[in-house]
Amino acid sequence: MTPLDLISVLASTVRLAVPLILAALAGLCSERAGIVALGLEGLMLAGAFAAGAVAALTGSPWAALAAAMLVGVFVALFHGYACIAQRGDQVISGMALNILIGGLVPVLGQAWFGQGGQTPALGPGARFMPATLPGGDGFGLVWRGLISGHNLLVYATAALLPALVWLLYSTRFGLRLRAVGENPHAVDAAGLSVARLRYLALALCGALTGIAGAYLAIAENAGFTRDMTAGRGYLALAALIFGKWRPLGATAACLLFALTDALQLRLQGVALPVVGIVPVQFVEALPYLLTVFLLAGFVGTARAPAALGRPFVKTR
Repeated sequence: MTPLDLISVLASTVRLAVPLILAALAGLCSERAGIVALGLEGLMLAGAFAAGAVAALTGSPWAALAAAMLVGVFVALFHGYACIAQRGDQVISGMALNILIGGLVPVLGQAWFGQGGQTPALGPGARFMPATLPGGDGFGLVWRGLISGHNLLVYATAALLPALVWLLYSTRFGLRLRAVGENPHAVDAAGLSVARLRYLALALCGALTGIAGAYLAIAENAGFTRDMTAGRGYLALAALIFGKWRPLGATAACLLFALTDALQLRLQGVALPVVGIVPVQFVEALPYLLTVFLLAGFVGTARAPAALGRPFVKTR
């Protein structure tokens, strides 16, 4: 592999990792507050459809991004109502959310646009297009091929990661959010509202998954297509578990999964010694096989938040 090929694979890894990182950070906010984030797939799909539809109707990527975030927050709070107010089973609610949105958005797409459940193709003005950063001539191939040339949401994600780390580990709100996922009764005894903190965590989760969905629809692609999340929500949840519910660990796992995805794109149709041409189906399954392999063998003694999945019931 030449240096140019290596740079190309790494650049593809960065682009493919962005929706995974955003969804994993969203799941981190939810699960650190004690709410199982099994609905990440549905939240991303809802955000992607909202972004694709609004971009097609208005021609504005900013309006599409705002719509995706609002829809993500609304759906996440709907999930929160079932889990927090009604004390429903969080796993069932998350899976129901995935199934409901997976069936609903193609129906809405067909009703609104009549294109088989997808939105119309978007022009450059309705998308976040790659941007060339200044100063490329003086920094060489790594700058031009790896750092420059991404769309705005890639750079926004790079800024969101340290901001979220600061929010969770250096602010009073972050301390309270993490505490409500470990010992909600202690939080309640301190005079704080457990429900309010969990709703705020879910709102943050919905906003981040909305951005992840918008990235798929109006940055990486030129519109919404059916099932375009393709299991990324589940991969993000696996990355969160593999990263032991820490933001940097989850991000590293997302980059690893994205690297596998970038490599499988290059391995399709390539003849290897002894085995010959590897079947396309096997190559496409590599990221998911890696997920199962890592979770089965390398998670070790990762400890989930103590109150994860448990409805809070006041004792007084």
